[in-house]
Amino acid sequence: MALSTVTATAVMKDSFRTEILCSNPFVIDQPVAGGGKNEGPNPLEVFISTLPACICAIARIVAMQRGIQLRGVEAHAEGDIDKAFLLGKTTEGRAGFVAIRVNVKIDADMTDAEKAAFLHEVEKRCPIADNMAGTTSITAQLA
Repeated sequence: MALSTVTATAVMKDSFRTEILCSNPFVIDQPVAGGGKNEGPNPLEVFISTLPACICAIARIVAMQRGIQLRGVEAHAEGDIDKAFLLGKTTEGRAGFVAIRVNVKIDADMTDAEKAAFLHEVEKRCPIADNMAGTTSITAQLA
């Protein structure tokens, strides 16, 4: 096994603005209605967007490895979440998404069966899908 470490740092600023320090820094915020300044996507949007982004990236990798002329991939993700739990209005349920769906369009000269097999391999090799579907240990500690 050849492990690599991926890092990101979040720095809370005023209101709900959070600066993310990584290879290409960006800002996460909340909409104005939620008390933020809408200077970036909220954490749930960032999280859910990583799945279709990863599907697109892994599709490109698989296509390059197989010599498939992939003209494009469009992946749309949506997730169902009980915001009452994360807002502390209930203790029943859970804080995370209870269901996530992804619809993927593949633009390539493949039959529907070939596209389904291709998507299955992409999903199997997608680290974001693996982390969302599986259990990864998380350790939070004071620095």
